[in-house]
Amino acid sequence: MTYSIFKKTAPLLFLLSLNFASSQNTIKVTDPVEWINPLMGTDSSYELSNGNTYPSIALPWGMNAWTPQTGKNGDGWQYTYSAQKIRGFKQTHQPSPWMNDYGQFSLMPVVGKPVFGEDERASWFSHKTEIVKPYYYSVYLADYDVTTELAPTERAASFRFTFPKTNEGYMVIDAFDRGSYIKIIPSENKIIGYSSRYTRGKLNNFKNYFVIVFDKPFEQSNIWSDKTKMDILELSGSHVGAIIKFKSLSANEKVHAKVASSFISFEQAEINLREIGSDNFDTVKQKAKETWNKTLSKIEVESDNIDHLRTFYSTLYRTLFFPMKLYEKDASGQIVHYSPHTGTVLPGYRFGGTGFWDTFRALYPFLNLMYPSINKEMQEGLLNDYKEGGWLPEWSSPSYSDIMIGNNSASVVSDAYIKGLRGYDIEKLYEALLHGANNEGPQATGRKGVEYYNKLGYVPYNVNINESAARTLEYAYDDFTIYQLAKALHKPQAEIDLYKNRSLNYKHLFDPQTKLMRGKNKDGSFHSPFNPFKWGDEFTEGNSWHYTWSVFHDIDGLAKLMGGYDEFAKKIDSVFTMPPVFDNSYYGETIHEIREMQIANMGQYAHGNQPIQHMIYLYNYAGQPWKTQYWIRETMNKLYKPTPDGYCGDEDNGQTSAWYVFSALGFYPVCPATDQYVLGTPLFKKVTLHLDNGKDFIIKAPNNSKTNKYIEQADLNGKAYDYNWISHTMILNGGTFHLKMSSAPNLKRGTAQKSFPFSLSTQKDN
Repeated sequence: MTYSIFKKTAPLLFLLSLNFASSQNTIKVTDPVEWINPLMGTDSSYELSNGNTYPSIALPWGMNAWTPQTGKNGDGWQYTYSAQKIRGFKQTHQPSPWMNDYGQFSLMPVVGKPVFGEDERASWFSHKTEIVKPYYYSVYLADYDVTTELAPTERAASFRFTFPKTNEGYMVIDAFDRGSYIKIIPSENKIIGYSSRYTRGKLNNFKNYFVIVFDKPFEQSNIWSDKTKMDILELSGSHVGAIIKFKSLSANEKVHAKVASSFISFEQAEINLREIGSDNFDTVKQKAKETWNKTLSKIEVESDNIDHLRTFYSTLYRTLFFPMKLYEKDASGQIVHYSPHTGTVLPGYRFGGTGFWDTFRALYPFLNLMYPSINKEMQEGLLNDYKEGGWLPEWSSPSYSDIMIGNNSASVVSDAYIKGLRGYDIEKLYEALLHGANNEGPQATGRKGVEYYNKLGYVPYNVNINESAARTLEYAYDDFTIYQLAKALHKPQAEIDLYKNRSLNYKHLFDPQTKLMRGKNKDGSFHSPFNPFKWGDEFTEGNSWHYTWSVFHDIDGLAKLMGGYDEFAKKIDSVFTMPPVFDNSYYGETIHEIREMQIANMGQYAHGNQPIQHMIYLYNYAGQPWKTQYWIRETMNKLYKPTPDGYCGDEDNGQTSAWYVFSALGFYPVCPATDQYVLGTPLFKKVTLHLDNGKDFIIKAPNNSKTNKYIEQADLNGKAYDYNWISHTMILNGGTFHLKMSSAPNLKRGTAQKSFPFSLSTQKDN
């Protein structure tokens, strides 16, 4: 019986399956914000990072973001996917858990009794009743039968709380510890306050002033100081907050709150509240969604792979937060900012919350390509950092922060100008670069060990300066970027030559015996004993196998030191074929970056940290571009997913996401401060870049698929294209880059030296 039914229905099923297959058309994304999973990367911990992200409910580059808070006050892991309780809804400016937060405060609805302590007020929640969008967050707080919703503007947010029927409905405002202030104004249904908490840097006269206005009267108001309830309406102290009781609430009654903050004053916070104005909650939510879609739609993607689309837009979302705007518009509409350097309010732009050691590599080049107008503001902000504080920041959170190495502000400044940004004082910024390159500053600014570097050509291993080899390699690249900018600005030839020659300092650390980079002592001898698998010591969060490739500007020169292109390619091969062994003795523990390399099972390739992320693209400099294409697809498919554990290490202010976004487009900025991007392999069938100059650049790979990952042939605007790179200028000119993909590598395309990307040694046009 079953068999006879199957025989009768099989032809119909076959026809239906054919029809279904033919209907699997490529998806053209028209509502990109809905493809984003803000929880990507939130399943992280101190021991292992799968992104170390939190759901950031904010506008692109907004001054403030909001997140549900599952971690204790002051915990950098402020939201983790495995958590079971929410302690509040927190305004945050946190770039990463390692940097922690500043100026934070939170709101939390409570029903039953007025509890202030974060443990007592915490409520169970479930991801099943959580809605997470970049422009909207909603969650059901089970202990209180309250649904909390929020929607952001750049400097404010709108909340909607749906309460049960109760005479005991409260709102807790926590201004956090390390100095805070609260004032309750019942006649206006208003609470004002400030948080002066910060973790990194040195901040002068720092306060984050906030104002909260409810649409329901208060029946009772209390100030809390630490754990003591007080019957007063105003207090400053080490840790203060407020609990207000609403008048009787009916079933499903909605209480609204409008919240804004300012780093300048309470008056400015009130001005910032005008971003909401008379808009109701749903209007704020809709406007936020429209802002996101407008920003995301600069890149239109077409694909038949839903997971790839979700991952792409989720990573694109992460590239659009940091650095955050720290400027505000005063009552007359003028741009002003709080300066942490002077503790005063000054005119002009300012940004904060990013580390150039991470973001010079791909995040800032991505902004220069797709969002140059915001980076122009950022360059003006850097100018103000230099004018007010005397240095360009290397890590700002929100001031100079004493963490990480390098002088990579040189790359950020130079790349912007070389990519065509104009309309700001580049001469003053160039002055700042020279100052930073020749002096050691406070809190990781300038160059540590500069006196040795400028005299010997390297930072010695045995002079009590940690991470000496990593510093040398990064300084040499930074000198190259200064050289590039000096040429563009027509500086004196002697000055140009000085930085060009310094950019070759990487050669001092190349060990011809191991063909790896190695620390060198002050007397010119190599540091011994040498273990290339040892993390830290002369390197930064990596080992010699990771840092040897940090010669972004002269890969050809590095290849020649290794014995030529074939030997160079074999050396890259060996990174993937070696076991993921490591020596953690410098740290005394297996830091999370080591563990992330180990469990990825890609040999010594540690994509979860920044120093090696460009290495896959280096096969293009050795005439073996198909290996780049293979390993890019392997990395994208294996190490990125649109899930809570979707990253393979720290996301780091958009850098690891920018790697994915660039790689999905089919090219990557191996050497910022040149005009070139090195080709990889596109992930999608079609991508349209809507450029700021009004032109479109289209990347077509119609037969792209999981197996068709190799470039068989390419043409640019109808003409055969055999180079392993494409220029920024070519992209800005608009047009179509057409790629024919294949399941087998083309072992002839891109093999000639004329096809190789820029290297300083070969002086190709850039």
